[in-house]
Amino acid sequence: MSIDMVSFDAGETAIDWRGLLEALKAGHALPKAELDDTFLYRGNDTLLSRAAWIDGMGIAVKSATVFPGNKAAGKPMVNGAVNLYADSDGMLEAIVDFHLVTKWKTAGDSLYSASMLARKDAREFLIVGAGTVGRSMIEAYGAIFEGARFSVWNRTRAGAEALAAEVPGVRVFDDLQAAVGAADVICCATMASEPVIKGAWLKPGQHLDLIGAYRPDMREVDDEAMQRARVFVDSYDTTLEHIGELIKPLASGAIAREDVLADFYDPGAFRRESDEEITIAKNGGGAHLDLMVARYILEAWKAAQG
Repeated sequence: MSIDMVSFDAGETAIDWRGLLEALKAGHALPKAELDDTFLYRGNDTLLSRAAWIDGMGIAVKSATVFPGNKAAGKPMVNGAVNLYADSDGMLEAIVDFHLVTKWKTAGDSLYSASMLARKDAREFLIVGAGTVGRSMIEAYGAIFEGARFSVWNRTRAGAEALAAEVPGVRVFDDLQAAVGAADVICCATMASEPVIKGAWLKPGQHLDLIGAYRPDMREVDDEAMQRARVFVDSYDTTLEHIGELIKPLASGAIAREDVLADFYDPGAFRRESDEEITIAKNGGGAHLDLMVARYILEAWKAAQG
């Protein structure tokens, strides 16, 4: 049995954002995934492996090495691959580029949320954090929201200006509160440990995609934001007890468990109910999403081969 090798460039030419949304919808109609993460350490170096098994789709193991010292040597700090195994017999089918899966999984996760929760007339999109994920979100939102206009705020203006130089038409804000006030959709992709978005700044009808926080000590919005919004997550299993965005307000009593209304496995409840309400979607990015995205990439890449 041959093993397919899908590179970043080859895979990306075969896929699109609308196709990815359909793949995520289909993946969440299958039985719920079994998940497991493992970590190995050597000083500051880390090996992270994330595994998911979805009956009817197969198995994925996404392994990443994080070597902070590589940066000084001019090498990528994060490297890895996604191994895809067949559902029927467990045979290794493909190795898919790690960075390709990560890009489309991370951005596609929040794009899926926005497709269900943002107002259909949303036009003003604010990107908070001018890193790689912010750039991907501009591409993703622009693919499904007709007439989308983008602005960016970053901790350093130089970072925001660098992003704006790459993407024509992006407006740079120095005042984050003013930027939030001008937005229909706010996308946070930061490494913040303390909230950068205040609930007092929010206005009716806004949608927030929260991407950056991934550890128990991290969060991007304050308690008031969580209290004013209707709150959703991509997966209960990978957010409620794992990420500070949920852990902290749940522990303090700022919100209750029943205030987290739905995840992707309950599409009937994952929706906006009025144009006035504020919605928040927390992106946890579990391994089941890596599996769904990698499977979509492989199938689209195969189809493109003829």
